Amino acid sequence: MLPTIPDPADYDISLDTGFVPEALPLARLPDPYYDAWEAAAANLQFLVMTRQIRSVIDSPSFPVLSISRLRSVAERRRAYSILGFVAHSYIWAGPSASEELPEAIARPLVELGEILEVPPLATYAGLCLWNHRPLFSDQADPKFLDLSNLASLHTFTGSIDESWFYLVSTAIEIRGAACLQYLLDATHACRADASHDVVVALQLLAESIDSLIPILSRLPEQCDPHTFYYRIRPFLAGSQNMADAGLPRGVKYGSEGGYRQYAGGSNAQSSLIQALDIGLGVHHRPTSSSSPPSSQTGSPSLSAGPTNNFIYEMRRYMPGPHRRFLEQLDLCANIREYVREHKSSNSALTLAYDACLAMLRSFRDKHIQIVSRYIILQAKKPTSTAPAPVHTPESPGLFTTKRDGLATVVVNDKKNARGTGGTALLPFLKQARDETGEPAAGSWAARLLRDDAFVAKRKMRDAMGLGERHQDQDKVVGLAGKWNVDDDYGGICHW
Repeated sequence: MLPTIPDPADYDISLDTGFVPEALPLARLPDPYYDAWEAAAANLQFLVMTRQIRSVIDSPSFPVLSISRLRSVAERRRAYSILGFVAHSYIWAGPSASEELPEAIARPLVELGEILEVPPLATYAGLCLWNHRPLFSDQADPKFLDLSNLASLHTFTGSIDESWFYLVSTAIEIRGAACLQYLLDATHACRADASHDVVVALQLLAESIDSLIPILSRLPEQCDPHTFYYRIRPFLAGSQNMADAGLPRGVKYGSEGGYRQYAGGSNAQSSLIQALDIGLGVHHRPTSSSSPPSSQTGSPSLSAGPTNNFIYEMRRYMPGPHRRFLEQLDLCANIREYVREHKSSNSALTLAYDACLAMLRSFRDKHIQIVSRYIILQAKKPTSTAPAPVHTPESPGLFTTKRDGLATVVVNDKKNARGTGGTALLPFLKQARDETGEPAAGSWAARLLRDDAFVAKRKMRDAMGLGERHQDQDKVVGLAGKWNVDDDYGGICHW
């Protein structure tokens, strides 16, 4: 018996808003019992700015509240989101990282994480999926929710840059709902052996994936790279692989005996792109492992090699229903096999499938350009080690501000740099991009999509008789002009 193709409605997924809840997130918890949480969230940017967040949470007047009075899923998501913001602020908004999270924040955050099936920290779900509102209350319908009608409910810094950073991801998720619809339509059509319907669904899917790229490209409009790298990114860090940032053991949650280690908020925790990978048969291997030979014709499960553990690890940070959707989709994904079986007799089918892979690879290309601008260029800039005068009631002395990258660490050895997810970034991103083209069914598309972008460009120029400039071949031109692409820097959230 064939595995059931998942119905999004069974997994808390909307075909209007995708993995973003169709009902708008709550702007406030209705029960006054939770006013202390709401007050901390409302004043968070000022408590961070004045470095008083720890003194407020540590105060005997800050209560340890029960989550039993949260009556709905929306209320639990709201509580989880704001407690995640408060938790990361407590850990990172100080002269050094805090290894301990107070019981008043830790206990309810752990309990909510267990109910919502997400780890107890500021995950992608709490930062992006459950942290927005429409700008215009009379345009709350999902079809009006785009970057012209979205605002963040909470940020760490209160900056437009941080809000825009989250909202670009939220807008991509909402627009990506169409991708899910066409992906499932193609899956159903493959099972019914309706090749014409498969072609139409894949054509629409390719166009839908392509429509995500302009949204991602808008990030620089309102999010300054310097501000992101030095002011926003530190608060997204987790507690895994963060010894150099002051968390050698991770973070102790309240009265628990041991320490927990988690990756920080990362776009790899988005279910959308993983769903596209699964549905289209894109297989990701461990970073730095070699590609399969171009003659590979077997199924990915038999010949693609080991699975990239980081990608699977990131599913742990997704809401439980979304994670189960991916698992079920993985069981019934059939598009790649169907295209391979019919490619010799249906060129339109091959072209439509390869177009989907090309659009997905282009999306990843754009993301690499943004990573290079927002992380690599910023990491290579010289930083001042002179202390800046910051006065607080507790410590009127001097200490350095967070202007040295992730948390308060000055990274002198680039090979030890880590991203908010706790892992080196560019090797992962570049390999994931290259692997996106590997399932291509057409021989011409396979050659183009499996080549490095620079090599493909050179081959095209050679074929046209234009030659190629051979100097600076280790550089890529993108949003910031020209920079060295260095594989060893970690950084921005991953797709």
